[in-house]
Amino acid sequence: MIAIMTVHNLASELVTTVWTPIFVAIFLAIATYALWPRNKKAFDEAARMPLRED
Repeated sequence: MIAIMTVHNLASELVTTVWTPIFVAIFLAIATYALWPRNKKAFDEAARMPLRED
């Protein structure tokens, strides 16, 4: 039982110290891309796409 708890603690520490900052960086990169002024025109066109009658 102690070995299982040790593996659990190791996995928990790994997630906290490694994966959390990686996912935060990925989120910030996506948010920056979505809010970058250069991409506004493309996102506005995509937002109007369902309303177009081709």
